[in-house]
Amino acid sequence: VYVRIMYTAKKCGIKFQPPAIILIYENEIKGKSRQRIMPVRNFSKFSDCSRAAEQLKNNPRHKSYLEQVSLRQLEKLFSLLRGYLWGQSLAETMEQIRRETTIDPEEDLNKLDDKELAKRKSIMDELFEKNQKKKDDPNFVYDVEVEFPQDEQLQSCSWDTESADEF
Repeated sequence: VYVRIMYTAKKCGIKFQPPAIILIYENEIKGKSRQRIMPVRNFSKFSDCSRAAEQLKNNPRHKSYLEQVSLRQLEKLFSLLRGYLWGQSLAETMEQIRRETTIDPEEDLNKLDDKELAKRKSIMDELFEKNQKKKDDPNFVYDVEVEFPQDEQLQSCSWDTESADEF
């Protein structure tokens, strides 16, 4: 009989020397907190952070531990490591990550290539999931009715002024 051991991720961080991802997790069966150090190998200042994050998350040795850690968080940790390897300060790297992971409402998404558009969409999906109210949230309300202020006179359109008898 195969029993799957569940791990609950508590904190995830990075160590620069030697490069490693550190995960503090709890074993659900024993209830003990433990630390797992996952060395980062073959990563340079020219490496692709998203690819490195995917490889680490899909690594058979670490897969069960990293199940609850989002790919986006691992990408951010690898971005921090890449910034360190480029010689940037932590503040500079954090500012660069903030710029890359926020959506500019004025940006024309039609002008982006497929890879950048997919990145923006995943950021929007993550933000939606974070802000979404679920049934088990403490301040969840099932049926919300909102009255919108009528400051301006409503403009009618020609398609909705015709009578329904014509159909």
